[in-house]
Amino acid sequence: MTFALHFLHFPASSMGKLSLLLLVSIFLLLSFPTEASVEKEKTLAIIKPDGLFGNYTDKIKTIILESGFSILREMTLQLNESDVALFYAEHSGRSFFPSIVNYMTSPVSIMVLEKANAIVDWRVLIGPTDARKARLSHPGRRKCCCT
Repeated sequence: MTFALHFLHFPASSMGKLSLLLLVSIFLLLSFPTEASVEKEKTLAIIKPDGLFGNYTDKIKTIILESGFSILREMTLQLNESDVALFYAEHSGRSFFPSIVNYMTSPVSIMVLEKANAIVDWRVLIGPTDARKARLSHPGRRKCCCT
């Protein structure tokens, strides 16, 4: 079972295909600059359904904050099947695709994170997206926030 943290990246080519709700949500989350945001990067993160319903949200946020990120905005939303399928389109031919689409249509929490070097630091913090690799490289994180 995997849960909690995930890097959220929307390729420019798929932005026009996302639902109005998702576009508005992302716009609202990213449209609030901070005073120091010129020198800092922003990235989006998702607390996946298992993390949300497993009551790991506070522990995840603590790890995020202790790692030097600021949480600028956050909201809980439920993505529809077509938006999730677009987001994971690169995996559409893989055997796990139907199950990830089904799984990610449950409520998730999305956050805008900010710090200097946020994108790279976020990838390092969450580790590999392959759960098998994550168990090896981030064994202490398995209980609270795994990709």
